[in-house]
Amino acid sequence: MSEEGEKREEGEKEEFKHIVRILDTDLDGKRTVAYSLCGVPGIGRRVAKTIVISTGIDPRAKMGELSDSEIERLKSAINSAEKRLPEWMLNRRKDLFTGENMHIMGPDLLLKLREDINLLRKIRSYRGIRHERGLKVRGQRTKATGRKGVVVGVMRKKILAGKTKTGERK
Repeated sequence: MSEEGEKREEGEKEEFKHIVRILDTDLDGKRTVAYSLCGVPGIGRRVAKTIVISTGIDPRAKMGELSDSEIERLKSAINSAEKRLPEWMLNRRKDLFTGENMHIMGPDLLLKLREDINLLRKIRSYRGIRHERGLKVRGQRTKATGRKGVVVGVMRKKILAGKTKTGERK
């Protein structure tokens, strides 16, 4: 391992990259490769580790220390992640329109999520109506938690009694 480090120092004197851009996302160069990839929407810790190991890059290496060729290898592995990952690891299985198994990453993931929510609203499903009203969708209780909007405070009896006397009828 020390020989590899020496070769890298002698052959390639590349500067440390503080920001690495992958899939229209700025990734922190100070973090390890596996954890830095988690900054891309659609890539979690498990998928990131699988992709990094499949490329042969050390998952504990810092993202900013990678050479340009290693970053390109990482980008190509991310683009072909659908083929590399097992079916159960994909984030969009049996797509509603195409029926395909896909793994969507980057800005496309946010776009697909918005499209799915709009479809639920359009067909007037229970989940779509809950999304429209800004309520919880997955069966959580709403009596005490998840409150939004104007806070209505509790008023003391004396103040409340004074307001009703000076004002009009109850």
